[in-house]
Amino acid sequence: MTATWEKKEGNEGLLEVTVPAKKVDEALNQAFKKVVKNINVPGFRKGKVPRPIFEQRFGVESLYQDALDILLQPAYSDAIDETGINPVAQPEIDIKQLEKGKDFIFEATVTVEPEVELGDYKGLEIEKQDVTVTDDMVEDAVKQRLEAMADMVVKEDGAVEEGDTVNLDFDGYVDGEQFEGGQAEGYDLEVGSGSFIPGFEEQLVGLKLEEEKDVEVTFPEEYHAAELAGKAATFKVKINEIKAKEVPTLDDELASELDADAENVDAYKANVRTQLEEAKKNDAENLQKEEAVIKAADNATIDIPEAMIRQEQDRMIQEFAQNMQQQGLDLKTYFEISGQTEEDMREQMKDDAEQRVKTNLTLDAIAKAENIEASDEDVDNELQKMSDQFGISVEDIKKTLGNSDLIKNDVRVRKVIDLLISEAKLVDAPADSEA
Repeated sequence: MTATWEKKEGNEGLLEVTVPAKKVDEALNQAFKKVVKNINVPGFRKGKVPRPIFEQRFGVESLYQDALDILLQPAYSDAIDETGINPVAQPEIDIKQLEKGKDFIFEATVTVEPEVELGDYKGLEIEKQDVTVTDDMVEDAVKQRLEAMADMVVKEDGAVEEGDTVNLDFDGYVDGEQFEGGQAEGYDLEVGSGSFIPGFEEQLVGLKLEEEKDVEVTFPEEYHAAELAGKAATFKVKINEIKAKEVPTLDDELASELDADAENVDAYKANVRTQLEEAKKNDAENLQKEEAVIKAADNATIDIPEAMIRQEQDRMIQEFAQNMQQQGLDLKTYFEISGQTEEDMREQMKDDAEQRVKTNLTLDAIAKAENIEASDEDVDNELQKMSDQFGISVEDIKKTLGNSDLIKNDVRVRKVIDLLISEAKLVDAPADSEA
């Protein structure tokens, strides 16, 4: 087999492939053996028709499609290997010659991975991230953890306060008429949660048990129900029950229950501070890595084929569908609920998909430029980390993944990002961005 590659405009090119006549005849023989099993010819048992009789009756051309199925894919794959190109989409095939006793010739119009013209990726200016943990941050974290443990206690006396959960009946009117979806009985609402129309929850503060009130609000201009958007509404509200959070008091005993390594409140808060510092440090590192990757990609020049963007959109939709499945929804149901179509979603995802493709191509180009690879030892170490983290044996992880290519690529990408960070210059945030 011989193959030639000619680059055309953009990322397309023409791949010309010639397969020797001997291979064609072998493919025709295979095609005949397949077809003859289902042929009935008077005077011959099924599957026993001689080749000359078959060709005389049906013509050798009747074998060409099956022979093509046998020849094309292996020839195309071999041609890719021989020419060293990297296709990113299915080719357009043009069969030039397929005849018994002659070479098989075809042309493939192929879209290939684009060339990457790297810009600056060393010495990038990356904004420093503040990793300071203040006393107020520690106190807020402790407060949130205590509030998560709070019991809800019915308030027999007293009025609604922000943070209380009220059980209420409401009946909504616009222009004096009830509107669909504006009524409920026995509805639980946390006051201050921002769950209802702006202004609604604030007007519940101060109400007492069994008290009624007309709550006046205006629907937002961008409200999802167009017939209500921007309209003034009145809700007739009745308070059925008021529950307040009873937050436990942090003492030495509770501190040791919350954290086995803390003997008292001070030790518990010290451990909380350490956890916050570690979290801020990790967040800072991730933000700096993200900025370095984005800047390196922005500095690169790449003519990205539409086919690669479409493929990335496919992956993003698949990821979204998997997330929906975890919430008990399929894509069809989601589109019905949201009023969105798949084409709408694709259009919304297009810019992100293009950025993803550009980023991946840039990181791959840097890896090649710097001769960065993931060794077998790197892969083994990564598999062991996964095993320790998830409590699954290395062998089971290997069986699940099928091969180590995904891990090898992940390790390679991380090495590239580590290079970007090690070569970057950390700079202070602009004064006007500090707040």
